[in-house]
Amino acid sequence: MAQVDLSRDPAAMRRIFLALGLAAADEEVRAVPLAGGVSSGIYRVDLRRGSYCVKQALPQLKVAKEWKVPVERVFAEIGYLRTVGAIVPGHVPPVLGEDAASKSFVMAFLGPEYRNWKAELLAGRVDADTARAVGDILGRIHAATADDDALARQFANDADFHALRLEPYLVETAREHPALAARLLQLVERTAATRRVLVHGDVSPKNILLGPRGPVLLDAECAWFGDPAFDLSFCLNHFLLKAAHLPACTRALMDGLDLFLAAYWPHVRWEPVAALERRVATLLPGLALARVDGKSPVEYLAGPQRAAVREAATALLQEAPSSLPTVAARWARAFA
Repeated sequence: MAQVDLSRDPAAMRRIFLALGLAAADEEVRAVPLAGGVSSGIYRVDLRRGSYCVKQALPQLKVAKEWKVPVERVFAEIGYLRTVGAIVPGHVPPVLGEDAASKSFVMAFLGPEYRNWKAELLAGRVDADTARAVGDILGRIHAATADDDALARQFANDADFHALRLEPYLVETAREHPALAARLLQLVERTAATRRVLVHGDVSPKNILLGPRGPVLLDAECAWFGDPAFDLSFCLNHFLLKAAHLPACTRALMDGLDLFLAAYWPHVRWEPVAALERRVATLLPGLALARVDGKSPVEYLAGPQRAAVREAATALLQEAPSSLPTVAARWARAFA
């Protein structure tokens, strides 16, 4: 049976809210599409009891290159939000209900008092407390889930993670850069083989809202029990990319990167910090290159900026530094 498209079937949307007890029988359920969803349909529904957000997984992502992914990933996101909600209450949206047939779930709608971190960074507002808070939250999640056998079984989403993260970012970039392919594919193999913590998989500023009680992590559909280096590299990559876009903010962004890590490292007890740092330092330039030449390039870099990122990331991939201060220093020199 084909998956129902909630954007085209208001009756299906209504059935979901009635089944969850969120709408009254005499109440109109009207869904308004929200912007920004690359991999999902996202809708706002306003009812007497409050405002809600509905998220439905899509089989084809909204990017220029073909990128088909399994819709069952929605269940990984639901599981992540419920698991992490118990670890860092208030820092992920609570799941209010789910609908297996439509591969969708309902959350509370977070209103205008929640600012998007990506928008803040692109406006040149690099807040030290935010960088510190995100590093701390991620560290707490990783520490609480480290080497947990039950979670490892629940989130053994290796195939989905490959389809959602490794293939479109690193494998696609290896196709675009044959001279770097061996190095990039080595990063793929190492990441896929490392299973230590519950990984969000998309810790990006666009998926982080800044609310009255601190950062809120969204969009956990890539959740996987795997390598913490991926979450760290994926997030830190945006400090690098924003520096390429806003060179006047490079120093503040590199300081933000340092504050993020200073808040994260004290939580690491499952392995030596130096071992994790080496993996992050070598994966980070691969992901930087992927955001200009993979299937999901960032939209805000102009042509010369993309070329500069390509040059800096390639040099770091070839150098393979073992420390993040080295990566940050090389990047700061390139974009100061």
